[in-house]
Amino acid sequence: MAARSQYEELARHLSAVGVVKRGLARALPSDCPGGSAAVLTLLAQHGEMRISRLAELLSVDMSVTSRHVAHVAERGWIERFPDPADKRSRILRLTSSGRDVLADLSRRSTEVFAHNLADWSDDEVGQLITSLARLCGSFAARTPSACTPGRHTDDCLARLTGPTVPKVTGPDQ
Repeated sequence: MAARSQYEELARHLSAVGVVKRGLARALPSDCPGGSAAVLTLLAQHGEMRISRLAELLSVDMSVTSRHVAHVAERGWIERFPDPADKRSRILRLTSSGRDVLADLSRRSTEVFAHNLADWSDDEVGQLITSLARLCGSFAARTPSACTPGRHTDDCLARLTGPTVPKVTGPDQ
């Protein structure tokens, strides 16, 4: 297990990832801000869904999600249709126009990375991909109730501190 100072350093570096996100955002077309791009990406990854599920995946309030959905729907990038299971709800689906926008977004982000990582070797880019995938997987694998910073359970404390040797008490101790 890494030392606490390494986790602190990791937190500092991840806080600074905003510079990467801003660089990617600058490459977005003016009619497709980051929230819209996220809606399109999630619909492509997860398929059609209700707006409530989309809000969960975006980790934002329903009102924010509704604005993003309205923006992409106005441009014809998604369609909304009644949910057969609950006529009060709507199902969101990516359109072919939305898929075209996603292809353009992918091309643009690829160009941004190619430009900014031009002095990285293929191995270094591969190591970054592997490490980021593992980091995301480690966070996704943890249930929210299993470990809360500042309020750890015995199980998550064991993961943080490593195995402990139980204190043995007995007649010869």
